Amino acid sequence: MKSKYTGISRIIHAFKYSFDGISSAFKSEAAFRQDILLCITAIIVQSFFDIPTTSRIIMIASLLLIIIAELVNTAIETIVDRISPQKHELSKKAKDIGSAIVMLTIFGVAALWISLIYVA
Repeated sequence: MKSKYTGISRIIHAFKYSFDGISSAFKSEAAFRQDILLCITAIIVQSFFDIPTTSRIIMIASLLLIIIAELVNTAIETIVDRISPQKHELSKKAKDIGSAIVMLTIFGVAALWISLIYVA
């Protein structure tokens, strides 16, 4: 569907829609809230390590990948549930792949953090 807004108005509305998506995920998804809590906790924990500022920035920025992965997973689950609430092999496959995206992102971020802490 093509947007009826153009220029700066389109950008403003796109920002609002994005905020609505984050707000909706926060309100309706326990996993999203847990990931936010995980990221906040990780930021606090990393402040106790003596590491270079550049490493801190990379570590904090990498946490966004977890949030993005969870939003993608939530979008997949929402679409699948919208299509049909019935159990189906392909629905399970889509949801499992979405879950795998989150898990692999968390593992990747953890590996990055460990390597940056170890190098410091």
